[in-house]
Amino acid sequence: MTESLRVGARDSQLSLLQAKHAIAHLQKWFGDALSFSLIPFSSPGDRNLALDLRESPEDFFTRDLDEALRQGEIDCAIHSAKDLPQTLQQLEGDAADETALDWVWLPWREDPRDCLISTCPHPKTIGISSTRRADWAARIFPNARQTTLRGTIPERLRRLDAGDYDAIVVAAAALHRLGLQERISAYIPLDELTPPPGQGVLALTFRRQDRRLQQLRNLFIKAVRFVGAGVGDAELCTIAGLRELKQADCVIYDALMDEALVRETPGKTIYVGKRSGAHALPQAEITRLIGQHVRRGERVVRLKGGDPGLFGRLAEETEALVADGIPFRVWPGVSALAAATTATGLLLTRRGESKGFRVETPRSTGTHSTDVYFMGLARFNELAKQYSPDTPCAIVYNAGAPTQQIQRGTVSTLQTPSRQPGSPIEDQPAGLILVGAAATTRFPALGPLAGRKVWVTGSPDVAANARTAIVDFGGVPVLRPLIRFEAAARVKIRPSKAYTHLLVTSPTAARFLLSQLDCPIQFLPKRLLATGPGTAHVLAPLHLNVTLPTNDFSSRGLLTALPDDLTGWRILRVRSEEAGSSLAEALKTRGARVKDLPIYRTLPIANVQIPPYDAVFLASSSAAKAWLAQDRPHACDVLAMGNPTAETLRNGGIEPTLVAPVQTVQEVFCAYARHCLSE
Repeated sequence: MTESLRVGARDSQLSLLQAKHAIAHLQKWFGDALSFSLIPFSSPGDRNLALDLRESPEDFFTRDLDEALRQGEIDCAIHSAKDLPQTLQQLEGDAADETALDWVWLPWREDPRDCLISTCPHPKTIGISSTRRADWAARIFPNARQTTLRGTIPERLRRLDAGDYDAIVVAAAALHRLGLQERISAYIPLDELTPPPGQGVLALTFRRQDRRLQQLRNLFIKAVRFVGAGVGDAELCTIAGLRELKQADCVIYDALMDEALVRETPGKTIYVGKRSGAHALPQAEITRLIGQHVRRGERVVRLKGGDPGLFGRLAEETEALVADGIPFRVWPGVSALAAATTATGLLLTRRGESKGFRVETPRSTGTHSTDVYFMGLARFNELAKQYSPDTPCAIVYNAGAPTQQIQRGTVSTLQTPSRQPGSPIEDQPAGLILVGAAATTRFPALGPLAGRKVWVTGSPDVAANARTAIVDFGGVPVLRPLIRFEAAARVKIRPSKAYTHLLVTSPTAARFLLSQLDCPIQFLPKRLLATGPGTAHVLAPLHLNVTLPTNDFSSRGLLTALPDDLTGWRILRVRSEEAGSSLAEALKTRGARVKDLPIYRTLPIANVQIPPYDAVFLASSSAAKAWLAQDRPHACDVLAMGNPTAETLRNGGIEPTLVAPVQTVQEVFCAYARHCLSE
């Protein structure tokens, strides 16, 4: 059944074009599953052209659409992100309020720069619409007179052409979307005039309680990562935590941690630390800050000292995300407890002397609320007698492993697996018992993937990208490779101009090329033909002139990007033994000379422990063959990257759940997220 959405937009030419642009993208994504009707509205900003924008209220361009949303006249609205009121961006108001609004930035961003449109080299009169642009014009054209600039882009251009101004400053994105970029005299560099955060971005607003739009929003955001930084030394951060920092767009961090850890991120950093009597921000402001940056499409890491679940206010921040339906992932950290004891010789447990310990704070009152038992499964029934039968209880098996499972109930309803007589101790499940308040808490499954376990079977390059994408959409990555790689030949190149082009079709082939190269890199061809950005990234240190397909990152897409006549091209192709020579033959038919060199082979991994999973991701024909050879105990979603992988599956009697339209890992999971959303 087709879902229909009523979309509101301002009735200016630019606003309607922007809305149609966003709708076209969504229509391409969802096809017949989603239909749209565009409803134009005027705004106070369109009706009152006399008021200087620097003196206008913050909802000058959104007020009528906001009201239409609250009244249920439309389902959502599309705005220029920079027009959103600050109060809306901070999500003021109760989430339970039926009139409360939500928002998200859409990912199809135009050029964020401002631009100058001038009729003469030394303008005497400049049209300006903001304080930011006024400050810039005063620096660059100190002798020019500034006047207020209002109206639509076509109206501003007409006034410029009529001689009301010698120059105007506007957003480049507006000119691009209207097809008027030829009017631009100069783009203003970002370091010369910093645009507002939302310039060039379109934003979607909707009622906060509208679950349909909330789910749609989650296609455009990334799960928040809560990372335990450890204590004292940056090296006490986990591998997972460090990986998240290196991939973050925004890190919001606390006090009491090594600042060297914060410097590991390439993104922006925001300090929100709390010390006794000195809080950088109140807790409510921190949660709003997290939500604001997430809705901008940023990958946010919330970096907390020690372990975030131990006295770290993790509950308040995750509960705020749950209330808004925003997915998150928590990576534990080394707590002060471990650093102060295990690392110093102050051992909390020792055979024959200390069998356990209790953790409390000076603020603790009465008895502690949760008892934790390590290695207590064999004595569970005996332990249970200490508690009332209805006391909450949870047992965590294989904690932290892909096979982790949690049983919840009460001490009277839970049962532990019985040990089989004569079985070795390593075959018994490892379990941690929690009795008390903690046994009642849990993190809900959120996001388009909603906690689905996705088995990733491929190469380390594929696995790394897949893991990030799966977490972004609220899934659980399970990394268990089914294939391994082995060198087949060294790459020998004569010190001459034997080849004009290097052809590499996978990141794995690129890495084997670098490791198996039997000559100085300067003897490599200076032009690279690659099927995808991942391959080009691996070979970036070689500083080659790269040719890539525009959308179809496959051999077919690369052939489309190349000229029909390749006469004079001498191509060295490095590949796996299993890849075949069809690409080389296609290049030869266009006149190219091709050296087709298999430099590695793909081999199946024997005796793979198959974890529980809801979906499997197969990025190559080799991975598909290895998966087909496994026992498949239950039906699952099968995700194929590329048509060759899909054909291998079909030949094995399996129809893929989806085949990614664009051959990148990110697109596979974006498509899978849409699939899960439309189910």
